Amino acid sequence: MTRRSQKEIPTSKDPQLVERMSQSSISSPSFGRVETNICKKSGSTDVPVPFHGCHDCFECRVKNSKIREHAKSFLHFITSNPTVFHAVDSVANRLKSNGFVQLFERDSWTDKLSRGGKYFFDRNGSSVIAFAVGDKYVPGNGASVIASHIDALTTRVKPISTLSTKAGYVQLGVAPYAGALNSTWWDRDLGIGGRVLVRDGKTGKIEKKLVKLGWPIARIPTLAPHFGAAADLSNPNKETQMVPIIGLDSSNSDEDSANEHENAGVLGGAGTFTATQPPRLVKAIASEMNIQDYSTIVNWELELFDTQPAQLGGLEHEFIFAGRVDDKLCSYAAIEALIASCCESSESESDSSIIKLVGCFDDEEIGSLLRQGAHSNLLPSTLERICETFAEGRCGANVVSQMYANSFLISADVSHAVNPNFLGAYLENHSPRLNTGVAIQADPNGHTTTDSVSTAFLQCVADKCNAKLQVFQIRNDSRSGGTVGPMLSSAMGMRAIDAGLPQLSMHSIRATIGSLDPGLGVQLFKGFFDHFEEVDAEFR
Repeated sequence: MTRRSQKEIPTSKDPQLVERMSQSSISSPSFGRVETNICKKSGSTDVPVPFHGCHDCFECRVKNSKIREHAKSFLHFITSNPTVFHAVDSVANRLKSNGFVQLFERDSWTDKLSRGGKYFFDRNGSSVIAFAVGDKYVPGNGASVIASHIDALTTRVKPISTLSTKAGYVQLGVAPYAGALNSTWWDRDLGIGGRVLVRDGKTGKIEKKLVKLGWPIARIPTLAPHFGAAADLSNPNKETQMVPIIGLDSSNSDEDSANEHENAGVLGGAGTFTATQPPRLVKAIASEMNIQDYSTIVNWELELFDTQPAQLGGLEHEFIFAGRVDDKLCSYAAIEALIASCCESSESESDSSIIKLVGCFDDEEIGSLLRQGAHSNLLPSTLERICETFAEGRCGANVVSQMYANSFLISADVSHAVNPNFLGAYLENHSPRLNTGVAIQADPNGHTTTDSVSTAFLQCVADKCNAKLQVFQIRNDSRSGGTVGPMLSSAMGMRAIDAGLPQLSMHSIRATIGSLDPGLGVQLFKGFFDHFEEVDAEFR
């Protein structure tokens, strides 16, 4: 972006500017007051735009661009897709609508890929990879890769979730996924959704379908402080004290309750999956999916989630308050950046000689060791299949290793934003702020992939796309978290950096980010795809 001189800044008398501002106030959420403010950096006072009003400083450039438009679509993405299955399905539909062709791992790709093509596929319905092949791609050329994770802390329904009624309450057997069922899960309105396997009555084939109920069905109640020591919830027993209630028993006595439980056991027929689940839950799920024969429900993977919608917050809508931010935020930004780079860039894809790829992985929060996780063969096998397709039988170890050496990976996972109430917990000069930009994550003990070369590489990208970088490193007396970066870069020998958008309240059921942050992520990640070849040439 070319910096504009002071005399080129349009004034409020500019009819085109006035019209643009009028339209933006109608078509997008208000991100600040539209008024004349004094820019702290340039001193400009003549531009009626949100915040402080000029085109010469970083803050004004981003706040007056389409970067802020991503807030609204991110809010919709988070609220509409409460489970990992819904999120991946939403990504798939977004890719399809932008011309990406769906592939299937069980098929051969050799006759399906072409230079200039855009593709995606999923594994297990909970991980998704999307990529575009440059028109001038030849085997051995590199790939610009962004890897994130799309799973989030949640609470999953146990295989046999029916529990005995206690004190007239119907409860649900659940188990925490990663660090869920922490203190932030008390007294929340919890919905339920996920994936259901249904056998088609005509074909006999098993189909995978998604479901989510439109109202909260569960709650994990606290004990009032009036009960003294018993109400101390600092270290609750997750098996006995954090069991959600999902209804009231309609029977009048313990004997009636036992009889109802016994009769409910045959729902769907003895020996069926539904016979092991709470009858009213089965009926609610079946009703939502228009299933009349309960026995056709073969199995399901359901989870509880906070039903409060993602929303703008702050006096001038500076914040986004949402659940499941870690790490649907970087996944969203990476996918949108790939779409923008392939479908919206002024530069033609015919000028590209690389592979542009985004991987959104499941199971990062529990170690990534499952087949849909980043520690599996999912990413390397994808790149090798692409290479083999265009190598015409010559894609051996030499070409594959050359491809990896020419590639670069951004391991995109959320970072910690500075918390004003706990400044002492942060390392000086390493405390990212909201609405500022992606933060590079450094760690001297190998928990991240960042080094001087990869930092310089990403800084060059940021300079070319007018993005701003921050840096985060944990204090010596604290523990650093892990990412998918080290496992992926070590498996393939790919240059890599860890960099993600900052958030407050990581691993809480509700988190806080900046309302500009989704768009700032898209800006940098798109710049990475657009300028990779140019920057890479400087490091050869």
